[in-house]
Amino acid sequence: MKPIKRNKTPRSQTHVSTSVTHIPPAQTMPTHTRPASGLYPPQSRLCGAWAILEGMTEEQGTHVDTNVMVPEGTVVLAATPIGNMGDASDRLKALLEHADIVAAEDTRRLYDLANRLGVHVNGRVVAYHDHNEREKADGLLDNVETGSTVLVVSDAGMPTINDPGLAIVRRAIERDLPVTCAPGPSAVLDALCLSGLPTDRFCYEGFLPRKHSERMQHLRMLKSEPRTIVFYETLHRIADSMDDLLESFGPDRRMALCRELTKDYEQIRRGTIAEIHDSVVNDPPRGEMVLVIEGASDEEINANAPSVLSTEDLARLSIDKAEQEGLRIKEAITQVVAEHPLPDGSLPNRKQVYAAALEIKGR
Repeated sequence: MKPIKRNKTPRSQTHVSTSVTHIPPAQTMPTHTRPASGLYPPQSRLCGAWAILEGMTEEQGTHVDTNVMVPEGTVVLAATPIGNMGDASDRLKALLEHADIVAAEDTRRLYDLANRLGVHVNGRVVAYHDHNEREKADGLLDNVETGSTVLVVSDAGMPTINDPGLAIVRRAIERDLPVTCAPGPSAVLDALCLSGLPTDRFCYEGFLPRKHSERMQHLRMLKSEPRTIVFYETLHRIADSMDDLLESFGPDRRMALCRELTKDYEQIRRGTIAEIHDSVVNDPPRGEMVLVIEGASDEEINANAPSVLSTEDLARLSIDKAEQEGLRIKEAITQVVAEHPLPDGSLPNRKQVYAAALEIKGR
């Protein structure tokens, strides 16, 4: 296998460290032969059957002889490649070929994946996505009860992580049916490892909210989070999200923007929030990406500790501010409320503060 070449782009004027990794295409995958039923050793329902993978590629001249367990009467969540077909495991290939039922987020992508991996999907294929996973779960589990292997795959990565799969896991647990994982590629863990930020404690927050107000509330709630924070984001919202990150967390926190992970032009931008913000403005990234943000320091946590003021206290502060700065009372209330978010990141009710201010003035 050829060594991976790592080329780095020159640093911009904002000193954003950007690394681009050129990954060679995966070698041709060996063709797997399905053994005759007599080759399977007798196994219990929980232990499952064994699929024997054998194959050789002329280019590599290597022989693949791996025992991979395909468990009977079990739900298997399998991770699929997030960009590089070479990341597909022998276990995933065996499951695709030997599972009795394959529940796929997108059936077209499933067949494309199987074709790229050189395997044939022999089981029944079922569309299993966000809009039908709850109603499909029990029907799939009925098959598990009779001894079938049900494989759950998403378009990329691990099912349940921002992808379908949670409903069938919960119902399997409730019905006391076996469920397991065939682990593999993960954009979250890849980005975390490549960010250079602490990995001993982290929290995964999924996609940031679409609306500005909801996104700001969510970020205010995380401002004092001491663990490394991981988000997903899309190219259509990355500019707005970086604006809100800069406003919420300030310019100096370290972060990494990771895109095209495991693909030919994997790119990691590292720097402060201000530097990454500028790089997004000057060189907009494409594709889905992962943002990794440094957790709050002890000093930031102490400084950001919310002091929850009563509605009357906020009203008094607003009256004082209006008098001192020559503002209308409603303008002063808007500023005071913004400066005193609640612990969940939301803002106090301005109408209630206004009513309290009127009551105080009328005394």
